Amino acid sequence: MPQPPQADPFPESRLKSDAGAAFVLESKGKWWHAGFHLTTAMSGRRSGWMFYFVIFIQAAINTGVGIGAILLAGECLQIVYSNLAPNGSLKLYEFIVMVTVVMTLLSQFPTFHSLRHINLVSLLLSLGYTFLVVGVCIHAGLSKNAPPRDYSLEASSSARVFSAFTSISILAAIFGNGILPEIQATLTPPATGKMVKGLAMCYTVIFVTFYSAAISGYWAFGNKAYSNILKNLMPDDRTSLAPTIVVGLAVVFVLLQLFAIGLVYSQVAYEIMETQSADVNQGMFSKRNLIPRLILRTLYMIFCGFVAAMLPFFGDISGVVGAIGFIPLDFVLPMLLYNMTYKPPKSSCTYWINIFIIIAFTGAGIIGSFSSIRKLVLDANNFKLFSSNVVD
Repeated sequence: MPQPPQADPFPESRLKSDAGAAFVLESKGKWWHAGFHLTTAMSGRRSGWMFYFVIFIQAAINTGVGIGAILLAGECLQIVYSNLAPNGSLKLYEFIVMVTVVMTLLSQFPTFHSLRHINLVSLLLSLGYTFLVVGVCIHAGLSKNAPPRDYSLEASSSARVFSAFTSISILAAIFGNGILPEIQATLTPPATGKMVKGLAMCYTVIFVTFYSAAISGYWAFGNKAYSNILKNLMPDDRTSLAPTIVVGLAVVFVLLQLFAIGLVYSQVAYEIMETQSADVNQGMFSKRNLIPRLILRTLYMIFCGFVAAMLPFFGDISGVVGAIGFIPLDFVLPMLLYNMTYKPPKSSCTYWINIFIIIAFTGAGIIGSFSSIRKLVLDANNFKLFSSNVVD
């Protein structure tokens, strides 16, 4: 018989003294009830390495996603620019600077709650972008100017294995995006029903958008498909394979959505910073709290933009974030903490299913980390710092 849930290890007095939770994660409920993707709360009063390990992974994930969002947004601007001005002199890093400036301004939204309307718009933009991309990919694939397609895999068996585990890591990063709906769902009671509804909507949208775009893009361009399919649709070396106005609208959709993604995934970093820098006894917009917020959030966005410009590895970043961040946070720690907290009998199916999942995904995470970092190192040999081309 499972033990009843432990008492909330983060009482109301803790919330009132935590400026990060009170300001950045402003809500009628409790952020710490979710406990960094539910894992800290599951571990009850346990502290030490587990608490800081979860914080480290969560911060790494959010920073990696922020860097990737800025990089992809800059690339979208570059794609449009290169088609409007084929001989233009602007480089990728200059577009990344533009995106970083906009993100810095938008980062001053003080709370996660204040992004709720932006999140709704992001959902609609995601669906709109997907419908446009699927349509233009089908149009391009059926066009008489369609490029030759090659669906073959790498010749080396070891390369195929490494690519497979890198792909698993990228998929973990994609489907691990349910982390934020889970946290948001637990902010006000009842948590369970809302969490199920939130995750059902989240994974439905992810499944429809990611798979429809991936399948149509791979069908149209084979193994020459870029991680940003817009590069295939608007290539530099030949005419556009789709109506320019439609592709341009898709670029606008994804660009606006990337701003929303960058904002949402920055909130954990802001919470950690403002826990230390802000004074909960003074107002959110008091001079004492406003100035440090402006400085710290600006520095954080500058850091993400600098890394994106210096190391433009979009696909590689996704693989590393998935292997090091999402796999342990989504598939290993919840099972480990369940067994530690509820202590199911070792003769029960629940205990051994959890152990199997822990072992299987730990192995996948280790191999995925190696393969993703290996690809990152190999790709690093093919470009210069602040390159104008994004490495897939």
